[in-house]
Amino acid sequence: MNQRYYSLDVFRGATVALMILVNNPGSWAHIFGPLEHAPWHGCTPTDLVFPFFLFAVGNAMSFVMPRFEAAGPAIFWGKVVKRTLLIFAIGLFLNWSPFVKWNGENLVGKAWENIRIFGVLQRIALCYFFASVIIYYAKARGAFVIGGVILIAYWAICLFLGNGFDPYTLSNWFGTAVDTKILGITHLYKGEGVPFDPEGLASAAPAIVQVIFGFLVGQYIQQKGKSFEMLAGLMMAGIVLVCTGYFWDMVFPINKKIWTSSYVLYTSGLATLSLATLIYLIEFKSIQGKWSTFFDVFGKNPLFIFVLSGFLPRILALLRWVDHIDPVTSKKVYTSSLPWFYEHICKPVATDLRIGSLLYALITIAFYWSIVYGLDKKKIYIKV
Repeated sequence: MNQRYYSLDVFRGATVALMILVNNPGSWAHIFGPLEHAPWHGCTPTDLVFPFFLFAVGNAMSFVMPRFEAAGPAIFWGKVVKRTLLIFAIGLFLNWSPFVKWNGENLVGKAWENIRIFGVLQRIALCYFFASVIIYYAKARGAFVIGGVILIAYWAICLFLGNGFDPYTLSNWFGTAVDTKILGITHLYKGEGVPFDPEGLASAAPAIVQVIFGFLVGQYIQQKGKSFEMLAGLMMAGIVLVCTGYFWDMVFPINKKIWTSSYVLYTSGLATLSLATLIYLIEFKSIQGKWSTFFDVFGKNPLFIFVLSGFLPRILALLRWVDHIDPVTSKKVYTSSLPWFYEHICKPVATDLRIGSLLYALITIAFYWSIVYGLDKKKIYIKV
């Protein structure tokens, strides 16, 4: 098969759309359970989004790798290094942007000393780079073996280098010490209440295997072609991965925030099953229409629209005005366009504040969809 399956594009686009949805609630304090990450161990639908995207990166890689192999090492290294550096730099730019912030009544610069170095795009860049190198030189079978070694080795490292009786807790996980030593506390994520980076260096290795699995599935689809043998193989592989990850969870808990090996297998299995379902519906049964087109256009400009969804709210937050005067402190309370829209338009629609928060997220998705739809109509595809 020389042409990409349409279902792969829909899969990637749906993943990007869901990434934007879960990252843009009206209020982080009011979110429906499935749209929240698991507090620590466990896996919610939201915890599937990032690994699904890495899996999709591997799918896409399976189509370009033959061209890299034919072009030779010089072309391969040039393209892969360039793309890696660009994606990483864009992620770093996004963390630092818009380079200024409000401090009371004044705009002040955002100091580099306090900027988080890693993040979603930076992890994508590293996983893309190392998975590409492994696959290019070790080929599919070697990459599968190396991936298995990485997952087992990561388990051993977590187990033996962790502190305390339970090495898989936030306070005992070995990776925080590694990230702190290499990056410094000020450059780490603080969302857990302590310096800890869920996309740091220490947990990057098992995430690489997510890309490798995506590559292997994409290659398998191409080799088998549009057949029920291919579909059955995907379903079987997905079930095996899910079950293996589930059983491994008993000793190495499924956990996105430290990206455990059981989490890689479990989510890769679910990604494989989801992709097999889409292939069946779209390629075999031709059940497609507005729903598939909706997701497809997200997949045609995935990096651009993801970056825009993170950058635009930060720029708009700089354009603020006085909303009211606090009756207790008599201080000015400022707002900007997006918080105002949530507070005055979305929040009042229901007494359950989660509904207004979800409405805001859905309107956000519709807004960004209109952008990628317009780009697709004009055949504009922004790629790195």
